[in-house]
Amino acid sequence: MTSVAGWAAASTPDTFPPLPRAVAQSLYRRMRAVAPAARGAIDRDRATDPEQAFTDTACGRLVGSLDDAGLRALGMWTHHWCMRFYDDDTRVGRRLVREIAARPGLGWTADEVRWMLRESISAGPAAADRFTLPRAAAAQLPPDGRPFDDLPEVKVPRQRHGN
Repeated sequence: MTSVAGWAAASTPDTFPPLPRAVAQSLYRRMRAVAPAARGAIDRDRATDPEQAFTDTACGRLVGSLDDAGLRALGMWTHHWCMRFYDDDTRVGRRLVREIAARPGLGWTADEVRWMLRESISAGPAAADRFTLPRAAAAQLPPDGRPFDDLPEVKVPRQRHGN
């Protein structure tokens, strides 16, 4: 798995200290476990009505089948996938990220939040929803366990139409 951010962003010093290689590999291992089901659900949902209730979608059924640890891994994989392929085709993935972000009590770790923030910052401003999951995950950390004070503000560039 690679991403807009990739290993370099997961391990280079900047705003967030680098993740130990073992921690980063653990994150990728957990994401790989949910990736086939997630990719299949996203592909099935692309062909359905976008106004369908989330619980009636393939992604909604997948979310309903997972425990909190699986849901965190699914959220991280979907966030990672959206950062890699951010375009109009990520509508279903972005909806999945928003649905997971809205769920309380998933038990995010500071390492998971730092990893998602690195991915988000590296993706750049074209990825409008890039801070959705990291913000939600950070809000679920205990105040004394947050590795940062404020998340960057995001400005979404205006899209030009035509030539």
